[in-house]
Amino acid sequence: MAATLLVRVVRRFPSAASDLGKALCLKTRSNSTHEGGQAAFFPADARPMLPTNTFDGQVALITGGGTGLGRAMTMMLSTLGAECIITSRKLDVLEETAREISAATGNKVHAIRCDIRDPDTVKSAVDEVQNLTGLPHVLISNAAGNFVCPSENLTPGGWRAITDTVLTGTAYLTLEVGRRLIQAKQGAAVLAISTIYSEFGSGFVAPSAAAKAGVEALYKSLASEWGRYGLRFNAIQLGPIKTKGAFSRLDPTGQFEATMLARMPTGRLGQPEELANLAAYVCSPYANWMTGSILRFDGGELVSLAGEFNDLRKVTKEQWETISNLIRKTKGS
Repeated sequence: MAATLLVRVVRRFPSAASDLGKALCLKTRSNSTHEGGQAAFFPADARPMLPTNTFDGQVALITGGGTGLGRAMTMMLSTLGAECIITSRKLDVLEETAREISAATGNKVHAIRCDIRDPDTVKSAVDEVQNLTGLPHVLISNAAGNFVCPSENLTPGGWRAITDTVLTGTAYLTLEVGRRLIQAKQGAAVLAISTIYSEFGSGFVAPSAAAKAGVEALYKSLASEWGRYGLRFNAIQLGPIKTKGAFSRLDPTGQFEATMLARMPTGRLGQPEELANLAAYVCSPYANWMTGSILRFDGGELVSLAGEFNDLRKVTKEQWETISNLIRKTKGS
């Protein structure tokens, strides 16, 4: 309706078209200060929101736990009492992270090398976990890979580099751990870290979008099927949280960060500790009635992108006066 009205304004008052064009020339300069603007209303809070004994006596297995978001979630779970096991392909990075987190929290953190793309390696790693600590009470599938690329330039190797880790690897590990939990009659909370574009897709990251959508479908399916065994499955769809690993492949020049900030209703990017708090809650006994859920955690980015007229928030007060005057001159339906 509003779009039709604006079009009619231009048609009925062609001499005013240039004024309207100027009014709708949506500059982003005024939004470049978002980090110091509305972001002040939405400060990040890194403090653990759950009691420090929430995960006492529980084992948490986190893939991709050596760096970035995985490290933050491991730190949070360890702080809350869990005995954590972190996995990835780089054992030296894992071991350093395990030492640092254990020293900070006073709880054990173990490092186990695992390439989740290889089912035999996954089986061996889960054997090691089971012998070391027993089966996990919490499993967080966080290991991922991504890079920006025009889809016409994707190679089979590039496609597999993402889907083998994100979808196939997550399936291998989840099913291997799940089968053993069922056999042991042990319940668990299972969480996948997804992305907001898994729901609607996105150009230039097609393998990631397809793989993340597959993971969400897998976890919703298992939530329905394996609830009878005491297993919960949920996923968190993330918006932009700046980590070195992710942004080096998704925004290598840094030119898109300002664009992301300009469209964020909260005026800032997310912080790893914020995800860690949410992940801890979803995996905790406080969320025992939550399963099969896909939670969006994006600072409002998706709704900002989805609204057809949301860019009008960039129009200044003076520009709105011009637009309003033109609209008032419009007669008829």
